[in-house]
Amino acid sequence: MDPVPDQPAASPYDRWPTRLPKLDFADGRDSDGAVAAQVSAAPRRAAVDQARVRLDRLELYSRPVRLSGVRLLVTPWLFRLPWFRRFGGYAAHRAVFLRGPAGSPGYDDLICHELCHVWQMQHRPLRMPLSYLMTWYEANPYEAEARAAVEQTRAPG
Repeated sequence: MDPVPDQPAASPYDRWPTRLPKLDFADGRDSDGAVAAQVSAAPRRAAVDQARVRLDRLELYSRPVRLSGVRLLVTPWLFRLPWFRRFGGYAAHRAVFLRGPAGSPGYDDLICHELCHVWQMQHRPLRMPLSYLMTWYEANPYEAEARAAVEQTRAPG
């Protein structure tokens, strides 16, 4: 019979925090004092709706982009991580992460670009993310499509 250990075996995961820092959305700072907040509801919805209107002018996919469940988050701490440093925004299946707040230079184009990636993932949920493992970022066809979508829908002037 094996003896029962007094302490559980050490795991490398024991060093990881068990939860994310608590956010205080009133002033947009987390428990360490770093800015990490969602964009307030009205500007967030307006920015996403404006990007959706831009993308609706295109016929890249059979169905228009669906916004249900899509969140727009300003998370400057995320872009301090090595993998994310080169990006101004990052899209996941139901979230768009932005480095800077509303009104930053290129903000509308960046949201349009990232929302285009959400649209791509709605139609190709595995192929689109996995394509980044097969091609360089600059040569990725989904990146080219998102950049073209921004260019084709940008207001003149």
